Amino acid sequence: MSVLQSYIAGQWFGKTEARALPSAINGEAVAYTHDEAINFGEVVDYARHTGVKNLLALDFQQRAAILKELAIYIQGRKEELYKISYHTGCTKADSWIDIDGGFGTLFTYASTGRKELPSGNVAHEGPVTQLGKGNHFNGTHILVPRRGVSVHINAFNFPIWGMLEKFAPAFLAGMPCLFKPATATSYLTEAAVRVINDSGLLPEGALQLIIGGTGDLLYRLEEQDFVTFTGSASTAQKLKNHPNIMARSIPFNSEADSLNSAILAPDVTPDDEEFDIFAKEVVKEMTAKAGQKCTAIRRVLVPAEHLDALAERIIERLGKITFGDPTEEGVRMGALSSHDQLRDVTEAIGRLQESSECVYGKNEGLRPVGKNVDSGAFMAPHLLVNHTPLNDGGPHDIEAFGPVATLMPYNSMNDALTIAAKGKGSLVTTLTTKDPSIAAEMIPVLAAQHGRLQILDAEASKESTGHGSPLPMLKHGGPGRAGGGEELGGIRAVHHYLQRTAIQGSPTMLAAVTREYVRGAKVVETDVHPFRRHFDDLQVGESLLTHRRTVTEADITNFGCLSGDHFYMHFDDIAARKTQFGKRIAHGYFVLSAAAGLFVYPGEGPVLANYGLDTLRFIAPVAPGDTIRARLTCKRKIDQGRTSPEGHPQGVVMWDVAVTNQDDELVASYDILTLVAKQK
Repeated sequence: MSVLQSYIAGQWFGKTEARALPSAINGEAVAYTHDEAINFGEVVDYARHTGVKNLLALDFQQRAAILKELAIYIQGRKEELYKISYHTGCTKADSWIDIDGGFGTLFTYASTGRKELPSGNVAHEGPVTQLGKGNHFNGTHILVPRRGVSVHINAFNFPIWGMLEKFAPAFLAGMPCLFKPATATSYLTEAAVRVINDSGLLPEGALQLIIGGTGDLLYRLEEQDFVTFTGSASTAQKLKNHPNIMARSIPFNSEADSLNSAILAPDVTPDDEEFDIFAKEVVKEMTAKAGQKCTAIRRVLVPAEHLDALAERIIERLGKITFGDPTEEGVRMGALSSHDQLRDVTEAIGRLQESSECVYGKNEGLRPVGKNVDSGAFMAPHLLVNHTPLNDGGPHDIEAFGPVATLMPYNSMNDALTIAAKGKGSLVTTLTTKDPSIAAEMIPVLAAQHGRLQILDAEASKESTGHGSPLPMLKHGGPGRAGGGEELGGIRAVHHYLQRTAIQGSPTMLAAVTREYVRGAKVVETDVHPFRRHFDDLQVGESLLTHRRTVTEADITNFGCLSGDHFYMHFDDIAARKTQFGKRIAHGYFVLSAAAGLFVYPGEGPVLANYGLDTLRFIAPVAPGDTIRARLTCKRKIDQGRTSPEGHPQGVVMWDVAVTNQDDELVASYDILTLVAKQK
C-alpha cells in the first residue's frame, strides 16, 4: 500500500508509514498517512509569498479561464478517481455527487467569473453615491484580494467536492489554498490533488495539501488570512474559538452538520402524488452517501393522522434498497466511510432510542451484499418514530450521521414550525405542499432558521435536484447549529474571500481606482468616434457628446404607430393634463431609440454587436418641443478571451449613456454592452 504524501512548498512530502486507512468495503488498508512532521511555518510562508505573488500576477478573468481548463482536465481523468472513491463506501451515484459535482463546480465558477468579474484585480461594487452637492466628492465600494492565505479544513464525506467547492471561489479571489482533508478519506483527496498537479495549470503556490494533523498551523495565520471548516458543530465551535483566530479577528466560515427537516404539509394526503414524492425524497436522503451528508434529512415532520401511512410508504421503499459492496449488481447503498463512523452512528442510534422507537432496521436481520463485506463499515437504513416531538432533546439534539431519520407527528402548522425550529438552525428544509398559500405562510417563518428551503410539489419534482444537493449558484450554509456561515451562492462566495473597502474622492479619482468611468469624472474626447476604436485602443473614459435633436409631435405619433404603444400619456392631451406631468410626454423607449440614433456610428467598424442593456432609468419626462442629446462614454473594458466563430479575438465593452434635455437635466440613464473586435 502507498504512503500518502502532503503537497507543500511545491513538493510531495512524506514517505514513512504511520496510520493505516482501511477500505470502508472490506477493511483492508488502502493507504497510510505519513509519519513525518510538517513545518507549517514553511507552508504558510510559501503560500503567503510565492502563492500570493503568482496568483495576483493574473487577473480575475485569467483565473476564471484556468478554472475552466482545470475542470476539463479533471473530467478527462475522473474514471481513475471513481476507482478510488469506491473504497470510501460510495456507489457510482455517490461518487458522481462528489467527483462530477466537484469539477462541475469549477465549471460554474469559471463561467461566473467570466460573466461577473472585471479584468484586473479590483472589482467595483457600486453604485457610486454623491456626497457633495456639486458632485465633486463621491463614495463607493471596491473589492480587492486580501493578499492572504485561505485554510480549508474539510469533512470526510466529500473528499473532492468539499475541496473544489472551496477552492474555486478562493482561487478566483486570488487566495492560495491550504487543504486539510479529513484523514479517513484523505487518500481520495490526495489522488485528486495529484491529478490537479499533473495538469500544470495552477500557478506555483496556488494549492497545498496537508495529510494528517494541522499542528501549529492556526497559530501562524494573520489578519488577512481566511479559515473555512466543514464538519461537526462541536469541532466548528472549537476552531472558531481558537485563540489566534479570535485575537486576530481572522475570518472564519463554518458549515456544520445540522438536523435538517422535511415537512409534509397538512394539505397533502396519502392519495396525492406529492405523498409518494415526499416518501421517495426521504428515502433518497437516507440512503445517498449512506446518509453521510450534512444536508441529509434527519427529522421527518408529518401530520399526525398520516403518520402510519407515511411510515408504511417509507418502509416499503427502504425494503427495496439493497446495501453492500457498491460493485455488486443491484446495490443502491454503500458503506459508511470508516469503522469509526460506524461506531459513532451506532452509538447515536442507541441514544436516539431513549426517546424514539425504531420501526425499521433494528430487527429485520438485514445483511450487506457482497464478498468480504464482514470487515466493512456497513449499516442498514434505520427509521425511527418520536411521538413527543414538541419535547426538547432527543432527535432535536442527537445526529446519527448515517442512514437514519426520525418521523415526528404534528397536529397544526404552528406545531410543525415549532418542531422544525428545535433543530436550532439548519442547512436545509423541504416543505412538500400542493397549496401556494401554505408555502407563503410557512416559508418566511422557516427562512429565519434555515439556509436553504425547497418547496416540493408534483411540478417541481420533475426537475428538482433534490433536498440534499447544494448548487453552486445558491447559498450553502445556515444559521445556529449549522455553523452560521455561507459558501457557494454564485459570485457571493468570491466576495467572501475579497476585502470590501469604502473609498471616497472626486469622480476622476474614483474612476482611476475602479478602472470604471464614474459620472462627473474627466472624459477623453477625440476626433475619432469611440465606435471606430478597436478594443485594444479604446480608453476607459473615452467619450462622445452628440449633436441635439428636438422631439416633435410627429416623432411621438410615428413611434406609437410603429410600436403599437398608444398609451394615453402619449396621445390623450386631456387625460395627460390631469397627471403629475400636466402634459403629454414622449415614449421612454422613443427617447432610448432616439439616443441610439444620436450616438451610433453607422459605418462598418470594430463594434460587432449590442447584446445587453442594464440599469435603464427614465429620470425625467420628455415632451414635444424638448431637445435632447446623449453622452456616450466607455465605462468598462472586460477581456474575457472571447473569439468569434471564425477565431477573431473580441472583448466586452460597457458604455455609459446619459441623455439630457435642453436644460442639461438628465432624462434617461443606462449602460449598454457591446462586443468589440481586437486588432490582435
